[in-house]
Amino acid sequence: MAATEVAPVTLDLDRLENLAESGYYNPYTMFDWPDTIEPDMPWMSEKLTTLGGTPMWDELTREQQLALTRSEAINFFSLNVHGIRELLTEVVLRIHEPTYANVSEFLHHFIGEENEHMWFFSKFCLRYGGRLYPSQPSLRADSVDHLSRTSREMIIFARILIFEEIVDYYNAHMATDASLPFIAREVNRVHHVDESRHVAFGRMVFTELLNQVKQRHPQEVPLVAEYLESYLQYSIATLYNPAAYRDAGIPDALALRRRALSHPARIEAHDQVLKRTRRFLTKSGVGREDIA
Repeated sequence: MAATEVAPVTLDLDRLENLAESGYYNPYTMFDWPDTIEPDMPWMSEKLTTLGGTPMWDELTREQQLALTRSEAINFFSLNVHGIRELLTEVVLRIHEPTYANVSEFLHHFIGEENEHMWFFSKFCLRYGGRLYPSQPSLRADSVDHLSRTSREMIIFARILIFEEIVDYYNAHMATDASLPFIAREVNRVHHVDESRHVAFGRMVFTELLNQVKQRHPQEVPLVAEYLESYLQYSIATLYNPAAYRDAGIPDALALRRRALSHPARIEAHDQVLKRTRRFLTKSGVGREDIA
């Protein structure tokens, strides 16, 4: 996929490349995978579950609460697997295009690290959950085919950045949650360390491409802002998987999903998850305030 209508992306990535090289690790040997996880420990921080902070959580038995942390941890890691597969597809298509020649070296690091992330997330799901949850219907980037090539290219990297920032919020919290099993903390911790570089890179690419949009197609900026807001909402909603409720033995999964998504405590939690990203988008000129 050529990006010939997009000006070359030129960034100074020496620091990020050096960090990627100096911090390299072998994921296939660094984790100590226990045969089983302690049955009385949550797999996901309880406050980060989709019922956290609501009366719906308190209505569950302790057995159901623990079961929900297990199924939602598997759902979260499954979302990581599917999200990584999507972003890898997009990056591989672009890595040797002239537009990205200046950042190609870092993209090789990026691809290698993301492939390893996909491996250890799927390893956790299959070893302890026995499954990956299927990918969910996507808010497809082709819904913006009416926009210029520059805007569409920027949206691809914006989707990658938003995905990584949301995931990193959860990783950072669970990496230090002593209530979780060690292997769950380690998977979150290792991913968080790598994502700090990926988020930094993503913001740089996003900013450069957005500047091109502003210069060439300023009339599309509000449309881009509208799409990105929709993608934020879509990304949060994928955490609320009815199948995870059913697997935790909770009835009326679809109704529960609707109640949870609209509960004030969860809306407040969403705002916390998205706070950093929203601040960045607003500063960049494509926040909620910039929608036409």
